[in-house]
Amino acid sequence: MQIIGRTNSPEFGIMGITEPKIWGPCRNPWDRDHTPGGSSGGAASVVAARIVPVAHGGDGGGSIRIPASCCGLVGLKPTRGRVTMKPTLGDAWQGFVQEHVLARTVRDTALLLDVEDSEPTIGEPYVAPPKPGPWVDEVGRDPGKLRIAICRDALFGNQQDADCVAAVDDAADLLRALGHDVSVDTPPFPQSDLVRAYFLVVAAGVACFVDEAAAEVGKKPRYGDFEPGTWLLALIGWKSSAAELEWARRRIQLAARGVADFFQKYDVFVTSTMARPPARVGELALSQSEELQVQVLRHVPFKRVLDFAMDQMGNGKLRYTPNTQLFNQTGQPGMSLPPMWNTDGLPIGTQFVSRFGDEATLLRLASQLEQARPWDQKLPLMVRS
Repeated sequence: MQIIGRTNSPEFGIMGITEPKIWGPCRNPWDRDHTPGGSSGGAASVVAARIVPVAHGGDGGGSIRIPASCCGLVGLKPTRGRVTMKPTLGDAWQGFVQEHVLARTVRDTALLLDVEDSEPTIGEPYVAPPKPGPWVDEVGRDPGKLRIAICRDALFGNQQDADCVAAVDDAADLLRALGHDVSVDTPPFPQSDLVRAYFLVVAAGVACFVDEAAAEVGKKPRYGDFEPGTWLLALIGWKSSAAELEWARRRIQLAARGVADFFQKYDVFVTSTMARPPARVGELALSQSEELQVQVLRHVPFKRVLDFAMDQMGNGKLRYTPNTQLFNQTGQPGMSLPPMWNTDGLPIGTQFVSRFGDEATLLRLASQLEQARPWDQKLPLMVRS
């Protein structure tokens, strides 16, 4: 493979949009007034614009699947431990982050997974089940009759846009037409606990990133050297206790057991990837008043106030992307596919999740859906013109 460049991304990859202050906003090839998502928004944009066939992404809360949804692409978050992070890291964000690519086709996604997936080496913190054979060989194979559960609601408790509900309904109809057994069901998990646990883990990771970045240049961390959203998460990470992080870890592990039990009943779980279509550029960025609040908090970083800010941040950010983070916490592979566009010409992604280690079922099913509803020849206007 020839690496030709580096694409735009938010600072430390912590946003579901790609509008860093240093580089400016990245735009969606399907409508340049809209976001390509994040954090791998630049990667998604260049693939959707047909500049490259694939681009690297990392997914710690949806950062492959969200841009895939916004840009009409295939975005797979592999099983935890499938793709090593050596030599620089054992894991990131307590195992939330998995790396792979954004692609236009299921075959390219599988082919790159073959390149990345290698035998585990000594010292790996997580080990995924071994692959059944070359992943690319799963493309085109009959998935058989699958037991599929669908959820029309937001997993983390926010209202779904009608387009996103329609995408799930459309997927359910297509799955039934292909002969699968489709039911309405949702895995059990403590919603409010997992939202808080998610942000505690991310905040701890961001605080560590900030400390390391400052140490590399021989400085102490300073507010003006980082974006306000980054600084807020770092403050929360610095002020949270080891006991809180252990609480988060335990809640996540218990939820992982419940989700694993759910996949004893079903082969695949389906949701919308996002709760709404791609937002307009600037719509989800921190407002001036929110940035001012962060400036105040850095002078009076009281724990109770920071906890309130974290809860508000969770409620606000998850209005847009409530369906992806759960599977970063529990480790199952999840894939966003683009079988539907809305009446405004924007792609609406659908998320497919399978049991831990079972990318094979996802690739077979995705290939079947791609054959039934081809999407690669659907081009953005800027490419057609």
